[in-house]
Amino acid sequence: MGAWLTMSIDTSKVADTNSTTAATPKKPSKAGVVANWADERLGLGTVMKKNLRKVFPDHWSFMLGEIALWSFVVLLLSGVFLTLWFTPSMGEVEYQGSYSPLRGVEMSEAMASTLKLSFDVRGGLLMRQMHHWAALIFIASMMIHLLRVYFTGAFRKPRELNWVIGSLLLLLGTLEGFTGYSLPDDLLSGTGIRAADGFMKSMPVVGTYMSFFLFGGEFPGESIIPRLYTVHVLLIPGILLALIAAHMLLLVYHKHTQWPGPGRTEENVVGFPMLPVYAAKAGGFFFIVFGVAALMGGLLSINPIWKFGPYDPTKVTAGSQPDWYMGWPDGALRIMPGWESHFLGVTLSWNVFLPIIVLPGLMFTILMMLPFIEAWITGDKRDHHLLQRPRNAPTRTATMVALMTFYGLMWAAGGNDIIAIKLHLSINQITYFMRAAVFIGPVIAFFITRRWCISLQRHDEQKLLHGYETGIIMRSAEGGYSERHLPISDEAAYKLTARDRDEVWTPTTETDSNGIPAKGGRLDGVRSKLSALMYADNVQKPTAEELEAAHHHADHEHELQAPLEGHSADGHQFDGHHAVDGESLRGDH
Repeated sequence: MGAWLTMSIDTSKVADTNSTTAATPKKPSKAGVVANWADERLGLGTVMKKNLRKVFPDHWSFMLGEIALWSFVVLLLSGVFLTLWFTPSMGEVEYQGSYSPLRGVEMSEAMASTLKLSFDVRGGLLMRQMHHWAALIFIASMMIHLLRVYFTGAFRKPRELNWVIGSLLLLLGTLEGFTGYSLPDDLLSGTGIRAADGFMKSMPVVGTYMSFFLFGGEFPGESIIPRLYTVHVLLIPGILLALIAAHMLLLVYHKHTQWPGPGRTEENVVGFPMLPVYAAKAGGFFFIVFGVAALMGGLLSINPIWKFGPYDPTKVTAGSQPDWYMGWPDGALRIMPGWESHFLGVTLSWNVFLPIIVLPGLMFTILMMLPFIEAWITGDKRDHHLLQRPRNAPTRTATMVALMTFYGLMWAAGGNDIIAIKLHLSINQITYFMRAAVFIGPVIAFFITRRWCISLQRHDEQKLLHGYETGIIMRSAEGGYSERHLPISDEAAYKLTARDRDEVWTPTTETDSNGIPAKGGRLDGVRSKLSALMYADNVQKPTAEELEAAHHHADHEHELQAPLEGHSADGHQFDGHHAVDGESLRGDH
């Protein structure tokens, strides 16, 4: 009986101690009590445990979005510093600061406080220039990030909404930049505000009312700087923060996309967990972005307002240029013919309204609609978590390159006067050339890019079927020459074949229970033709039978070439791996 009791006791649950008193649990720490209290009421423990172990894939192209995120953090930090000293007022004062060339000049309080920030506040100029450079990095990284997302197909279902959010972030970032560099009230930024006033007034019927409302009367008024300040530090940043939060939440919810490879499917994510690996990498990357912005702010001068002087409505800065991201609508304005029409005593300035109001709105609308247009053409309603190589979607890639070409030509046209001066060309000839190039250039770029992608697809197909080119020239007994091919690795073959075959969308021919054909849409014919054009000439991945036949042929070729191994054949087989009389191997060098 005693032996049975001894065997039945679970000694692993019996506390033991070397002390003379029984062991007692320690009291929880104060931090533990607080964490337990919050977890019981908010359920934070389960949420944090799940998300802190969330896996993120690792690839250099994914850092582009991080650059945008961390540059925005730098903007917030430097912007808080600048807010403490900037005075958003158009009240006139006489400058008596450290910069002697402007001492005694009448200017707005906004301009005077910006000069004080630049010359009298410790670290003020560094923060001003860091803020400006970080803004340029923010917009540039968003643009490149959007391009990466589009070229790799990461915008497809279920991430269409995140694409729209990203496009809105780019639009709002551009507007935020414009309001920011308008605040110092110097001659260059004042010229930009004057141009914005003209843009608003070009809008039929409502333009003059909008200008009067924004400026608080006739231009320039006394309200524009305080109002732009409110928009710049409160309204747009608040919207940006909300959109970035939504963007990140959707990223976590949908899980991150990843490149195809062994072990990677549409159902999993292969990478590193948030803690500790990804958090450490992201934190280090923030300091890199911050350091680069600080380095640029300390060494590279930008927006030297003391050289421009205070804004005067009677003057315009010669050769004035907006920040680069506003260059393309400026270019559209410069090359637009001077079209005007008069209707019921009202002048309609199409030469301003079309390039500045209509064109940017149309371009951003097209940008936001790209995922939905492609989904409609292809009829693809599947979820996609694996990325595509740009060459495997030739029409999509060519479409974006065409849009990039249009943007780049417009951007170049924004500096037509500078180009004419530096290259000693006629500004009229540059303008006429750009008017044609913005229509012809994107078409040429589309066809070249599409054919280039299809050629790369053919190259991939040849690598799969016949292997890679070794550079080794073989000579047969009959005197014929051929280059030796070797099969690519299984991993490389997997990456090349980890894609779906393109299927042209065709209208449904199904019938209901009464034998009546299903009702199709009015645009089904157009949609079917666009789908066929989208996939025309695409090279599909080889079938299993084609791969088997190619491998069988390669094995036969290797059998024929095997007797030639180790023979110099008058030096024509020298490949760095086989000895040749009178020559040394490449590996010896």
